[in-house]
Amino acid sequence: MLSDQDILGHCLEGWIRIDPFDKQCIQPASYDVHLGLKLVAYTQFPLNEADPRGGEGAPDTYSIWIPDHGYPLQPGQFLLGSLLEHIQIPANMSAQVHGKSSLGRLGLLVHATAGFVDPGWRGHLTLELHNLLNVPIRLYPGMRIAQISFTPLSSPSVRPYGSKELSSRYQDSPPNPIPHIPSRIDERLEAAVSA
Repeated sequence: MLSDQDILGHCLEGWIRIDPFDKQCIQPASYDVHLGLKLVAYTQFPLNEADPRGGEGAPDTYSIWIPDHGYPLQPGQFLLGSLLEHIQIPANMSAQVHGKSSLGRLGLLVHATAGFVDPGWRGHLTLELHNLLNVPIRLYPGMRIAQISFTPLSSPSVRPYGSKELSSRYQDSPPNPIPHIPSRIDERLEAAVSA
């Protein structure tokens, strides 16, 4: 696993790309990442079931802008979020998204199973947000939501994420596409990045 000085060195040399990058977010062996500006919620599942193969059990979704005063994630509620940062991992490294202990103690899970980041990944990582408490947990746009650690591989991946033969459907994933950003949200984004 990369240490703080190795994370900084890899980012400065361009091996790992984090945009926007803030040196203050480097922890002893990880990098703090922030919640984006939007959440994605599921509408009611058809036929009262979730079908991983799609079909009639595939759910519809809708987007929720996170207001400045935060969004109350309800007890038991499950939403998708994305990182504010665009992350790019080289072919000779993998990464792992971890919840922050301060939020974990409040009962917030940031990923159900998708914490692993493949070599070659590019995009805005998706968070699987779940409230385990019996009271709401307030989520704020741009808040420090998780941390990412980096692990060098024994050798570079021959077929990194994004390779044609893998049909990597989440490569270059956007941060919940935003059609037009009003100036108020521009200011909020700037404030979140500098926080």
